[in-house]
Amino acid sequence: MTGGVTLGTRKFFAFSASARRDFPSSRPVASQRKFLSEAVEAKITEVKRAIADPELAWLFENCFPNTLDTTVTVGIRDNRPDTLVITGDINAMWLRDSTAQVTPYLPLALKDRKLKDLIAGVINRQTFCILIDRYANAFSFGAKACPWGVNDKPPSSPEICERKWEIDSLCYPIRLSHSYWKTTGDTSCFHSDWQQASRLILKTFREQQRMNGPGPYRFQRTTDNPIDTPPFNGLGNPTRPVGLIHSAFRPSDDACVYPFLIPANLFAVVALKQLAEIFSTVLSDRSFAGECRALAQQIAEAVNTYGKARVRRHGLVYAYEVDGIGNELLMDDANVPSLLSLPYLGCCAPNDPVYRRTRALILSADNPYFFRGRAGEGIGGPHAGLNMIWPLGIIVRALTSTEDAEILYCLRVLKNTHAETGFMHEAFDKEDPKKFTRSWFAWANTIFGELVVKLYEQRPHLLKTQL
Repeated sequence: MTGGVTLGTRKFFAFSASARRDFPSSRPVASQRKFLSEAVEAKITEVKRAIADPELAWLFENCFPNTLDTTVTVGIRDNRPDTLVITGDINAMWLRDSTAQVTPYLPLALKDRKLKDLIAGVINRQTFCILIDRYANAFSFGAKACPWGVNDKPPSSPEICERKWEIDSLCYPIRLSHSYWKTTGDTSCFHSDWQQASRLILKTFREQQRMNGPGPYRFQRTTDNPIDTPPFNGLGNPTRPVGLIHSAFRPSDDACVYPFLIPANLFAVVALKQLAEIFSTVLSDRSFAGECRALAQQIAEAVNTYGKARVRRHGLVYAYEVDGIGNELLMDDANVPSLLSLPYLGCCAPNDPVYRRTRALILSADNPYFFRGRAGEGIGGPHAGLNMIWPLGIIVRALTSTEDAEILYCLRVLKNTHAETGFMHEAFDKEDPKKFTRSWFAWANTIFGELVVKLYEQRPHLLKTQL
């Protein structure tokens, strides 16, 4: 059977669904799960009852707890909770992924003290990571999980998996800290180490504005893949200093073409405002809070001046990358922060006019990384190659959509493209979902669960649909 939905004047069809009718759990047996949360298990049971489609319910049951089932190691460091979170099939902790992997569990933290401590432990481990190296994006703590970087220049310390400077790597820990505080009221994570790490984040953002020279960061890798290293001795393509923050790499870990990555800069505006709120409200440090707000304002004004483009057929939209000189890249990448994800990250409202026009562009053939085939349609990116659609992009499209038909279409594609594995993947071929990358990608699994929970709470009628 094939499911279709009309979007606008076009009708698209998802790849043929599985014919199976039995859906035994694909989770590890209870004795082999890394962490058990009674609150999460109760939420799974509650939400599953509301899902009419048995395959969608099965996917939710498999995916939502995947981070807890398979990727976390809890402990104590310096008398504080400490949690290592790997991405899945790469035995390393990304600052971005680890935040995204545990954020969907935050609403349940007050019902489960162990879960609350686990999330606090992630914040403490992220703090430890930033103090090790504020320019690193991923940490393996000597596990040698990232052999592809053995010849990187400068060489990395044993704790580091990759030292690819990405703005979002420092935004995500702030996002988690702020959300944890707002949800639980607990301020114990805002200790002296966390405050030191926060000051280093502000310092790093300022350095990478490069108002007075290139700053201390550069990265070079010997590789046959040109998107794995920045040009010009690891500094990236030239720019004009306009107040935007340089990012050597995108959240996909691919090198930027133009170093002013607009969605990451908008994410930094949100993160700096969150940091200011913590320092002014909890820590009574109005001076540092004022510095954070001032930088946020400077970046926001620079995005407004340099980060937009007027495009034929679409009007004024956000560019993906710019250089401050007049060059701009019109596209989107599925990894988050993306232009598509701006409302999800709190950067703008879903009905913001510039965002709506940008969304129309990036969900069309005018985005070179928007792919459409027999399996469905969605955004990909250079990282997994052409014609490879990312479930993460489809999930974010649904999370930011205001239209029932579009959300149902996204659910249908996700249901019909897991290749009967019961889990989300990094990317799948637009014509054949059995051709996919990364069978164990915990972020994609958990954010899929986050989407289903959101629909259960805000649009329950959609879960009553047989997809």
